Amino acid sequence: MARIAGVNIPSGKRVPIALTYITGIGNTTAQKICEATGIDATRRVNDLSDAEVLKVREYIDENLTVEGDLRRETQMNIKRLMDLGSYRGLRHRRNLPVRGQRTHTNARTRKGPAKAIAGKKK
Repeated sequence: MARIAGVNIPSGKRVPIALTYITGIGNTTAQKICEATGIDATRRVNDLSDAEVLKVREYIDENLTVEGDLRRETQMNIKRLMDLGSYRGLRHRRNLPVRGQRTHTNARTRKGPAKAIAGKKK
């Protein structure tokens, strides 16, 4: 099992699919990594040599922000919005939808289970 960017990559899968297990790498980026390192997209991870795995690891370290660094950067951006007191920051602080969704009837995922209101029964 190869270990890239602190993640154990599944060995039975094709290389582009396995790379998507790393946070911050999607299908398009995985294809670009394969092209840049010269690895055929149809090969499996367990068929790769140590040198090829090292080449992929170095390419990711040099060119991409992944895993812990990406999570930290995202959290810092949210914290900055909250500290500024912007509208988006207030929505994050109150744990409400940030991107303009309606909250009158929906948004149960973000708001949590519905709370009963006393005296509402008719």
